[in-house]
Amino acid sequence: MSPSTRASDAVGASDTSPLPDITGTLRDCSPTGKGRRKLRAGDIAVIDAPNISRREAEYLVDAAPAAVVNAGPFTTGSAPHFGPLMLLDAGIPLFENAGAELRAGFRDGAKKGRIEADGTVHNGSKLLASATPLKRTSAESSFAGAQTSLVTHMESYYRDSLEVIHTEAPLLIDGLGVPDIGDDLSGRKVLVVSPGAQHREQLRGLRNFIREYDPAIIGVGAAADTLVEMGYEPSVIVGDPADVDAETLRGNARVILPADADGNAVGLERIQNLGVGALTFPATIESPTDLALLLAAEHDAELIVNAGAPLNLTDVFADTDRATPGSVLTRLKLGERLVDAAAVTNLYTVNRTGGASLAWLWALLGILVALATIVLVVGLGGDSSFTQNLVDAWNSLALWFQGLFR
Repeated sequence: MSPSTRASDAVGASDTSPLPDITGTLRDCSPTGKGRRKLRAGDIAVIDAPNISRREAEYLVDAAPAAVVNAGPFTTGSAPHFGPLMLLDAGIPLFENAGAELRAGFRDGAKKGRIEADGTVHNGSKLLASATPLKRTSAESSFAGAQTSLVTHMESYYRDSLEVIHTEAPLLIDGLGVPDIGDDLSGRKVLVVSPGAQHREQLRGLRNFIREYDPAIIGVGAAADTLVEMGYEPSVIVGDPADVDAETLRGNARVILPADADGNAVGLERIQNLGVGALTFPATIESPTDLALLLAAEHDAELIVNAGAPLNLTDVFADTDRATPGSVLTRLKLGERLVDAAAVTNLYTVNRTGGASLAWLWALLGILVALATIVLVVGLGGDSSFTQNLVDAWNSLALWFQGLFR
């Protein structure tokens, strides 16, 4: 049967044709799901993948599930993704917007699942969620709308980028306006920590890097409190002081306040009330993370590790808060010196199996060295020959053990 025939059979000759009830083993096929490797033809794949990628769709097409249920939407309209259309072309029924409770409501592979024609999802007799069947006309319409939206968004984005270049060329090219903080960062590795959703976990993952290289640390906003809480002392704090605890501000870190182009800085009154010295960083670039990165770059940091504020092309397409034209230009300026914390953490992650085997080898080597030392000490420590000294020592040890159990 061809893919087009399968698709027609699965979704009906037209979008008005109702879907039949679908049954199969529920498999959690999210990236960390237990059922990802167990998914077989005829199972029901449960995912949580807004804007499902082509690669993820290929994995599902190869597995040939009876249906795919998405906790979120298959596309948000931020960019034209081919994934939903690929799945529909393969004849796989799709259901979306089932909600976060979907994955939490079942144990992978424990019971047969059922999806009714109206999109309700059941685990045995238990109602898990209510999803919406995705029709092909809707998927095609979303794809076309996303194409148009993306072009419009990127045209506006590049106009804004040109405006940033026009107004901030002195800063981006020559570092004009970057406050002078001395040579504390020069030639050093610098860790910039921003208060993103995963910044605590990333800090834990960076502990070996921090221990080995002792980088200068810049805390951005509330992340400065996290650093102090986790036992690290920031060298510099950048951001609105209203976001930072007073005791953290009173520490040894230099405090940098983002300021308007005219020098007016939000939070200056709080700093003055606390009796803390601070420098201003005037710029039209509003992100304190971007200012922290520029600060490190202009003060000749050897390497800059960015934690808590990742940025990629998907963020630009989706128009997230951190994906401003200033953020992209800042990262382009830093170039090869900028590394994301996730990459550094990956370098310091040791394979558990290999690490355990190596530890056992070192332990065995230590035991052998200790035994060799004992043999030498005992063999050379008596008045008789080397061999006789060992025999006498062994006999004495045996008699001692016998005495313990009498």
